[in-house]
Amino acid sequence: MSFGEVLTAMVTPFTVDGKVNYEKAQELALYLLSHGSDGIVVGGTTGENPSLSEEEAFILYREVKDAVGNKGTVIGGAGNNCTEFVVKRIKQLNQLGLDGYLSVVPYYNKPTQEGVYKHFEAINHAAECPIIVYNIPGRTGINLTPDTLVRMADLINIKAIKESTGKVDQITEMKMRLPSDFAIYSGDDFMTFPIVAMGGTGVISVASHLIGNEIKSMIQCLKHNDLAGARALHLKYYPLFKGVFCTANPIPVKTALNLLGFELGGFRLPICDPEPSDVKFLENLLREYGLLKS
Repeated sequence: MSFGEVLTAMVTPFTVDGKVNYEKAQELALYLLSHGSDGIVVGGTTGENPSLSEEEAFILYREVKDAVGNKGTVIGGAGNNCTEFVVKRIKQLNQLGLDGYLSVVPYYNKPTQEGVYKHFEAINHAAECPIIVYNIPGRTGINLTPDTLVRMADLINIKAIKESTGKVDQITEMKMRLPSDFAIYSGDDFMTFPIVAMGGTGVISVASHLIGNEIKSMIQCLKHNDLAGARALHLKYYPLFKGVFCTANPIPVKTALNLLGFELGGFRLPICDPEPSDVKFLENLLREYGLLKS
């Protein structure tokens, strides 16, 4: 199962008075799809999901899906550490006709692996479209093991994983043991090269807001056995992959987009404006890659 090779974890635009700017979100989604992205993940961490109300998220997903149509895939963030909440949420979102859901391993509660399995088993039964499991121990406090994921892959709607552990050995084991059509996405831009080289599908990217075409080219090089070409792109853009995480996501990428004139608004607490030193760093980074003109 593939939702595409480059999926952008899209930022959520806000108006000057802090409301969700749905029109700007539609414009940004279409821009991304014309600049290397095959699909959009709406309402993920980069989209400040924890700060969106259920109503705001529902409208945001609907408006982006309406704008995108068949131009690309639209994945809606649908994760929480309460299984009942996620099941209820997904049943509401089913009416939107999204292409999939991104659902994070339950955070803070620190469930056992059996608890994680049963959480996704319940979500699987509620969903009417495929699910991408999001494994990010740095935020959740627990790691989804290959053993548990292999069990989950037997569930009809569990079709992909977004892997943000940085553990090459774990990702290798997943690739060895999962069905050939189970999609493995890098959850970190700097890990896209090794994960795709191991047979992964692609990336759920933040940097693709800025260099979507280049990331797409790198993945295509790998899939056409042009290792040298892919390596050159990886090494060239590695500082940018790391630079868009110079402080808490999504502060850097949204700031960078605003520096480039996208006018996407500010942030919702507890996410706040960047420090002046971070703004200066991002300005220099964008100039280095020819994205921001003097």
